[in-house]
Amino acid sequence: MYKGRRAIFDEISGKTGQIAILVDPEKTKEEEIIVRLAQKAEFAGVNYFLVGGSTVSAKDLKQCIALLKQHTQLPVILFPGASHQISDDADALFFLNLISGRNPDYLIGHHIAAASELQEMNLEIIPTAYVLVDGGKQTSVQYVSQTTPIPGEQFSIARNTVLAGMMLGLQLIYFDAGSGAYNLVPTDWIYKLRKEIQVPIIVGGGIKSIETIDKFKEAGVNLIVIGNHIEENIDFLLDIGNYNREVKKA
Repeated sequence: MYKGRRAIFDEISGKTGQIAILVDPEKTKEEEIIVRLAQKAEFAGVNYFLVGGSTVSAKDLKQCIALLKQHTQLPVILFPGASHQISDDADALFFLNLISGRNPDYLIGHHIAAASELQEMNLEIIPTAYVLVDGGKQTSVQYVSQTTPIPGEQFSIARNTVLAGMMLGLQLIYFDAGSGAYNLVPTDWIYKLRKEIQVPIIVGGGIKSIETIDKFKEAGVNLIVIGNHIEENIDFLLDIGNYNREVKKA
């Protein structure tokens, strides 16, 4: 039964520059690929796996989590696109509240549908403000949720959205430019927000280089999420491993 654990939340809050690999089970169904990804990610010093997607089935989700759990000790966090994308085999759940949009299903509807089942699960549930940022292309989450992302030049809208989320009691801020984004979440947003808030910040979408990871770390991002680029080039994990080793030496 849900008891409000905070272990993973505290870990995310504890430092900047942590890295998570986002796995979409719909795109990554082959066991061999998942096993290889798990092993390489652990060797690279990645901190977490996120599992979920806009149109993932419950069966594919559970199978993916089971394989990850068999082949890595890294925590697995649910990143659900709908109420059925939950599993007691995971370690935690980002309980996403899509506050940049006005679709009631993603503000509260899916949450109500999942609440009774989640109540019986032994998951760390982390209320998360999910803010879509315009990455220069339409993403699956925009299409499915029928919501409009915040333009990169509209910091005041992003700021007020984040502040409202904090006042509602949300514990994490997740800025997402979307899978394969052309434009990143603006780092100046992070620098400005860090002057006002201490809530942990997560950023994802379009991250393809170590330089970008380092810039987000320096700006004060707690967790940097990489998905599409790893799907296309799993050997990018070698670069991440080298980066993490250099950071530890510094």
